Amino acid sequence: MSGFSAAALLDLLPDGVVVADGAGVVVQGNVAALRLLEVEGARIPGSPLSEVMALQDLEGHDWAKCVAPYAGMSSRRVLLESSWRTVSGREVLVTGRLHRDRPGGTVRSVALGIRDARSRQFVDRERSDLVATVAHELRSPLTGVKGFTSTLLANWDRFTDSQRLLMLSTVDADADRLTRLIVELLDVARIDSGRLTVRKEPLDVAEAVGAQLRTLSATDGRTISLLPAGRPRVWVDPDKLAQIVANLVENAVKHGGGDVQVTVDATPEGGASLIVDDAGAGIEPAIRTRIFTKFWKHGRAGGSGLGLYIVGGLVAAHEGSVHVETSPAGGARMRVLLPEGRPDALR
Repeated sequence: MSGFSAAALLDLLPDGVVVADGAGVVVQGNVAALRLLEVEGARIPGSPLSEVMALQDLEGHDWAKCVAPYAGMSSRRVLLESSWRTVSGREVLVTGRLHRDRPGGTVRSVALGIRDARSRQFVDRERSDLVATVAHELRSPLTGVKGFTSTLLANWDRFTDSQRLLMLSTVDADADRLTRLIVELLDVARIDSGRLTVRKEPLDVAEAVGAQLRTLSATDGRTISLLPAGRPRVWVDPDKLAQIVANLVENAVKHGGGDVQVTVDATPEGGASLIVDDAGAGIEPAIRTRIFTKFWKHGRAGGSGLGLYIVGGLVAAHEGSVHVETSPAGGARMRVLLPEGRPDALR
């Protein structure tokens, strides 16, 4: 950025930056730091770092004494993010890096980053949403499991075999719902942390999709049909592909108003195309980019809001893509494109 001084560049940053030399004297502080630390500009250059960073924790301990950036272990190079309060009580988050003249040597400079703690509230809110979603989704099946098992234990002899079988079947179905939710949450955690792994193997996509569809069912007389327009064979993780198919089809059944049609075909590039069409109300173009967001819900059918987020993560892990379009029946069309995926060593 030609024409900008170092100070001007720092002032463009949204977070506060404070830099001190080896003697503990501040040599630079940007505009955001002045605002967040509630100090005057004239106090920044040449002032002791301890005075500029006049922060305390909730127990009244000073930042400079607790963190002691120029003391402590000689191997320390990073100051982990921690929460502190300004004079007015405003919460700020401070992180930093210690620059030494050599490994284990003397601290020559301290660079600190300061940001408003309100930015962390978005993360906390997401975690709260996750807890609320888990609690809500677990409560319904657990209530059913507890109710039926308590009833059976207390009145076993009063029920016929067919009645017991019906209750146990309901308990089994609720247990499957719980298992599914736990799997979804684990997948979300792996996607968020970047630890999602895929174990690819050559697979006949049409055959694999057909096998998965046989385990799914629609309601109200609706059908789920497979149209194998082609027989692509690509390298994918069979379990992850099954999850993609299950989530897309179940979403189509839940939100669509008619039959669901699944089409498998080959792409000109040697990959596979998976299309799931429903006959529902469709998805407006304005919100199509949002439906793969975590906890996004559309319509009144409910759900955890995690299914399509997981689909997006699983498809991305295969280096593929997923798009929302309009089906011939006017409903939603989910188009998944998977590359050939053949390992380079086998090409």
